[in-house]
Amino acid sequence: MTEQKNNPLHGKTLQVILEELLARYRWEGLAYHIDINCFKENPSINSSLKFLRKTPWARKKVEDLYLELHQ
Repeated sequence: MTEQKNNPLHGKTLQVILEELLARYRWEGLAYHIDINCFKENPSINSSLKFLRKTPWARKKVEDLYLELHQ
């Protein structure tokens, strides 16, 4: 089994990542940094998670912003 000690995403669920970004940026800040409608139009954690789970490019943008925050 390979170690993932240098991977900041290891063990983090998408929900935890999104909640941490929301605590930092709120919905308005997320919409500013990542221009997707699920952060602009009636945003909610559940609807955003649903969209991000089935849209790989959007999930990558969220993960990249999270990684940027933790460098």
